[in-house]
Amino acid sequence: MSSSRAHETVGASLDETDRLLLARLAGDGRASYAEIGLQVNLSATAVRRRIDRLRARGVVRGFTVVLDPSVLGWRTEAFVEVYCRERTAPEEILASLRQFPEVVAAWTVTGDPDALVHLRAADMRHLEAVIERIRREPGVQRSRSSVVLSQLIGQ
Repeated sequence: MSSSRAHETVGASLDETDRLLLARLAGDGRASYAEIGLQVNLSATAVRRRIDRLRARGVVRGFTVVLDPSVLGWRTEAFVEVYCRERTAPEEILASLRQFPEVVAAWTVTGDPDALVHLRAADMRHLEAVIERIRREPGVQRSRSSVVLSQLIGQ
């Protein structure tokens, strides 16, 4: 079965309770099973069983901390095009970028770069250090950066 067909099958097999559970987890990954159970009308044990099943099926791949760059004082922002060596898989790029708390978001893209990375840092020195660390990652060949001057639209 192709990867996209597998995703379609999993998505189609989620019931409304699973979808509510996933929405609660996405909103607060640290919520207890009991708290989630109150919100979706299940016992804590039933919530745990469902989450375990969702993890086993690959719907939930993990739990992570999401940092608020503005609270950390990271007001310097850049978009970095990352160019990788041949045959660098997206999973390798992801594994490399996950270790950097300054990475706000990252995408694989069409065109010349292999990935587009959104960074936040305290200042230009911090930003430069992060970009240099990314450039030293095994699959990375080079990068090209654009520093944000001002935000016109968005949050």
